[in-house]
Amino acid sequence: MDRVTLVVDAANVVGSVPDGWWRDRRGAAERLRDRLVAVAGSGVPEVPGPLDVVLVVEGRARGVESVPGVRVEAAPASGDDRIVELVAGVAGPVVVVTADRELRERVAALGARAVGPRTVRP
Repeated sequence: MDRVTLVVDAANVVGSVPDGWWRDRRGAAERLRDRLVAVAGSGVPEVPGPLDVVLVVEGRARGVESVPGVRVEAAPASGDDRIVELVAGVAGPVVVVTADRELRERVAALGARAVGPRTVRP
């Protein structure tokens, strides 16, 4: 079976909890990236690891670096558009983490499954 690619909408996941992320968007994205390292190995509910994890950042969160286990993609413009491009380019199964209804519809049209932010938030 093909390894699952987990594409994470950083802005949407970070924004799902009012923990002060707006004061340091890049720092919040880095903390999410660091939490995703464990997810890459263990997987998420209903999607066992290992997973190929891609974190899509935009705006003030650009500049977050990739780490072993989590590839970071900086969207040049719309994070949602970059996520759709990534999903379209993956040959195997894809799961997208976002609560954005329109993005969920766009990736579903490409055959990806969408799950909510709680899937990767503690």
